[in-house]
Amino acid sequence: MLTRRINRTDYMKQLTEHKDAEVLKIITGVRGCGKSTLLDLFEDYLLSSGVPRDSIIHINMDSLRYRNISDHVSFSEYINDMITGGAKYYLILDEIQRITEWEQAIHSIYINYNVDIYIAGSDAGIVSSTIDSLFPGQYEEIHVLPLSFKYFLLFQAHTPDITTEEKFHRYLQFGGMPLLRQFQLNDVKSFEALEGAYNTLLLRDVLEQYGGADPALIRRLTRYLCENIGKTTSPNKIGQILSGIGGKNIAGKTVDRYIQMLSNAYVFYPIGRYDIKGKQLLTTLGKYYIADLGFRSIIFGYNNSDKEYLLENIVYFELLRRGYRVFIGKLGSTEIDFVAFKQSDKLYIQVTASMSDDSIRENELRPLRSIRDNYEKIVISTDSGPTRSYDGIKSINIIDFLL
Repeated sequence: MLTRRINRTDYMKQLTEHKDAEVLKIITGVRGCGKSTLLDLFEDYLLSSGVPRDSIIHINMDSLRYRNISDHVSFSEYINDMITGGAKYYLILDEIQRITEWEQAIHSIYINYNVDIYIAGSDAGIVSSTIDSLFPGQYEEIHVLPLSFKYFLLFQAHTPDITTEEKFHRYLQFGGMPLLRQFQLNDVKSFEALEGAYNTLLLRDVLEQYGGADPALIRRLTRYLCENIGKTTSPNKIGQILSGIGGKNIAGKTVDRYIQMLSNAYVFYPIGRYDIKGKQLLTTLGKYYIADLGFRSIIFGYNNSDKEYLLENIVYFELLRRGYRVFIGKLGSTEIDFVAFKQSDKLYIQVTASMSDDSIRENELRPLRSIRDNYEKIVISTDSGPTRSYDGIKSINIIDFLL
């Protein structure tokens, strides 16, 4: 079995750059995406840079070792007992959301001791209004995603005869959860591991976190969202469809609440719409993308006929990895798959399975041609060959884009 830990150098760089900075470091992301390994590697980095082992307090709240620590009082008492002198301490705290009112404890520790604090959680709620009020301008969020295709190639074992295109097809099917590395893409073992990981995050980060949630409705909703990846929808519409399936009336506000639970656990990522002409965000008819396509395969099944939407899912998260804020673009009655912003940069992107058909090519190019500015416009597809240009609009192979 492969046990070597995956060093995500981009995330490690963010952690090491913020070492000893007087800000709270908050690492977020879906359960199993690699946050705990990142913290383990960061502890190794601290030790190798000369920090004494006794000065590092590393706690994973998922461990039964800490089962008696459940609230901010017992947590504060534990940390107070661990800090025995005036030297600098490094606190590495994993799955912090399992402690009630943990923010109060962290704030007390922060102001009373010489500490550098790194916390991780699988709940978007850890970056909350309470954190904003207790640490105004004094925290840095590092959001961790499953493996990109580049890291998938680096850390998954492949036989030499497998082409990059075949590896990409496996990425579409299995996704990029780091745990799969140990199974070397064995179908049965990989999907069993994915199913176990998904059930764990559903139990701990949704059902336990939100008491009273209906497990059957959660599973029906996740299946619907998986089936409709990349398609505009609304909670009211979803409620009507699920009511017809289950025979029980499900209100849009209930669907909206359950989607928020799934989003807080980073299972699904909502994406809003942006009016390109009016330069404003719109509040209706968003889309949802799933954190990892491997989860979609076990929830809904893998279907290559959905390839265009799977490609969209991959491109969306790649843009997030590159630091962009991403929206659906609306231009009159037409839609651009993605409008991506980063500082003064802007990208317009269309995603399609192929540009080889004349009518499909024209449908993809027409909305981009309608945009009257000089920012880069790209169509991403699985078509092989060199990058082409249509009136200044680049047509790029998705593997080339990802690598």
